[in-house]
Amino acid sequence: MTSTPSGPTQKQNASRPVAKVLVATTAMLAFISYWRAAAIVLNDVASSAYYAGGEAEQFIGKTAPWFILGTMLLSYAVFQLYVESCSMFVRGGVYRVVKEAMGGALAKFSVSALMFDYILTGPISGVSAGQYLGGLINELLPYAHIHATLNPNAVAEAFAVAVTIYFWWENTKGITESSEKALWIMQFTTVMVVILIAWCTYTIFAHGAHMPPLPTRDHIVLDKHSLGWLWGFPWARQITLIAVFVGLGHSVLAMSGAESLAQVYREIEHPKLPNLKKSVFIIFIYSMVFTSLVSFFAVMIIPDQTRHLYFENLIGGLAMNLTGPFLARLIFHVFVVVVGTMILSGAVNTAIVGSNGVLNRVSEDGVLSDWFRQPHSRFGTSYRIINMVVGLQLLMIIFSRGNVTLLANLYAFGVIWSFVLNGVSVLVLRYTQPQEREFKVPLNFQIAGREIPVGVAVITLVLLSTAVVNLFTKPEATVSGVIFSALLFVGFTISEKRVLRSRGEAHVELDKFNLAPSADLTLNNVDIEPGNILVPVSTYYALYPLEMALQRAGRRQAQIVVLHVRMLRRGALGEYDLDPGRLFSSIEQLLFTKVLSAAEKEGKPVRLAVAAGNDLWEAILRTAANLQSSTIVTGISSSTSVDDQARNIGLAWERMPDPRPRVTLEIVTPSGGEHIYYLGPHAPRLTPKEIDLLHRVWLDFADKLPGEELHHHDIVHFALNEVEREIDKDGTDDVLRRLRDHLHEIQTKRLNS
Repeated sequence: MTSTPSGPTQKQNASRPVAKVLVATTAMLAFISYWRAAAIVLNDVASSAYYAGGEAEQFIGKTAPWFILGTMLLSYAVFQLYVESCSMFVRGGVYRVVKEAMGGALAKFSVSALMFDYILTGPISGVSAGQYLGGLINELLPYAHIHATLNPNAVAEAFAVAVTIYFWWENTKGITESSEKALWIMQFTTVMVVILIAWCTYTIFAHGAHMPPLPTRDHIVLDKHSLGWLWGFPWARQITLIAVFVGLGHSVLAMSGAESLAQVYREIEHPKLPNLKKSVFIIFIYSMVFTSLVSFFAVMIIPDQTRHLYFENLIGGLAMNLTGPFLARLIFHVFVVVVGTMILSGAVNTAIVGSNGVLNRVSEDGVLSDWFRQPHSRFGTSYRIINMVVGLQLLMIIFSRGNVTLLANLYAFGVIWSFVLNGVSVLVLRYTQPQEREFKVPLNFQIAGREIPVGVAVITLVLLSTAVVNLFTKPEATVSGVIFSALLFVGFTISEKRVLRSRGEAHVELDKFNLAPSADLTLNNVDIEPGNILVPVSTYYALYPLEMALQRAGRRQAQIVVLHVRMLRRGALGEYDLDPGRLFSSIEQLLFTKVLSAAEKEGKPVRLAVAAGNDLWEAILRTAANLQSSTIVTGISSSTSVDDQARNIGLAWERMPDPRPRVTLEIVTPSGGEHIYYLGPHAPRLTPKEIDLLHRVWLDFADKLPGEELHHHDIVHFALNEVEREIDKDGTDDVLRRLRDHLHEIQTKRLNS
């Protein structure tokens, strides 16, 4: 629980207030429910329903809905890969998994490709939302007798810039703010989805419709536009399997969000993995129903002659072709566009959240300098990474000039190759790290005592085949993606070498913390409620008291404060060295990094504090009093017995000035045992034999005192008064002798039992 500053002391600057306590907070340590996690990812995945079907049909024709459905089913398999990787690494994602499996070079390439995806996800969603909004405004202007037409691309560009700046500020404030907005957006979207499905179903029953043609080679459009570089090879148009992968490649717009979920996993509350599985199931069901049905309904309801007008406004086209009064359809169209702008704007937020998590992980690993992860002085977020990501997204929006198709053609490269590398890495780790996991992708068979991960292999093979075909069918995406990824890879490599030279070979990943000097710890500056649990810690290799406290603490009940006491030495002039930089050194930084890792694994929040003092337990008990803690959980002492340790802590409690706090002291062992003591006046814990004795005495007295109101506590009170009276009358010697005999008798019985 202690560390002692070393080195020469310096006299405090008189103009600077003396900091006796440092409260440390870290970026983004705010845990969220699985509903909020699902909402963040759905803002990305479900938003693709607004443009994925139309963009795919432009390339492969009316069979596009079948490929959208296939892509959504494939996305669930991809999510299973990410669930397995998250079960191995809390701070995971594609970078960590690829690095563990195949080394740093491929890990940096995977992040480079993924960042190309993230840099495009925000702009494509924002621009698409602007296209919906601009189209609606142009439709409504004639009804207001305004004879003017807005440039949809200009509106889309301006809107995308505005919404990106808005979510830049929300993410700068922290993930709790952003997840709340995401959940709110999905609630509105759900209302729209229910109305849309019901109304489309009624329209089909009222007028009839034909299903889209099956995705056979004869029905898939295989022209120069869809085949890209493969157009010059006639055999490519004759092989059905290639045609299928061409269709999947042009539908990959509908598949995203897995990496965002892996990054948000760090923030999911306890129990983490079960909550992750719930989030994945919610995301899959919602996106499959919404995205695939929109594509099917569009082909079945919107006439072939006009559907091409709505490729970038597919749900808006559906709204205007439903059966019903024109005014009702127009009102619903307005509602669709309003919801669309919200969910597509939410996808901008998802891209920022995901890219922030990825680059934080890269920075922690020494590829980027610590400067990028420096927390915001007010909000504690890694604002410099957020600023860099948002800056690149704004440049991409301006470069596209509001053209959704341009962005969509570039998008597929990053997302599909990051999925491929993640799948290959999970497959490799099945053999290089074969230990048990909390979750494994299904379809695993044992042959000659060796596990064959058929499920992982099949998913990876499908992803790899789609990615390879995409390289040839999307020339613009291939060229742009390779150039961007190569430049970013080179940048990462150069940065990593510079960081390595500055840090040296031995690098330990350390979180960044905000240090808030304060005169003392209080409920307000620690942001804690009364009745919390105080856990003193001293070294990162003995965090078992914290782990036990985290496991037992209710998900939304007892809050946990982790305290490290920095023991002070007097300087040459008799003054204590209280410089904040010395009270929170690399020792505390490493310790609290390990603390946060344990908290993230359990999915429960903790508050972090450093207190300066010259007496360990005086500082701990003073902190418990200030924070109105109900319980102190600590580990066993290496130098004394548990009873002596508790007695010493009790003596420290007695030395405290009034009012002294009443606190439960739990001394726990590494094996999971616990010893409970109570500091201050408290009701004793009676054994069953003691309770039986009290009850027998009460029955005897109750029979002999008929008509008297006699309770068990009256017996205890009377007995204590009698002991006190006997001490006052005859002295303590005789009472102490009988008490000692009683204790020896109990000890003998325990040894013989």
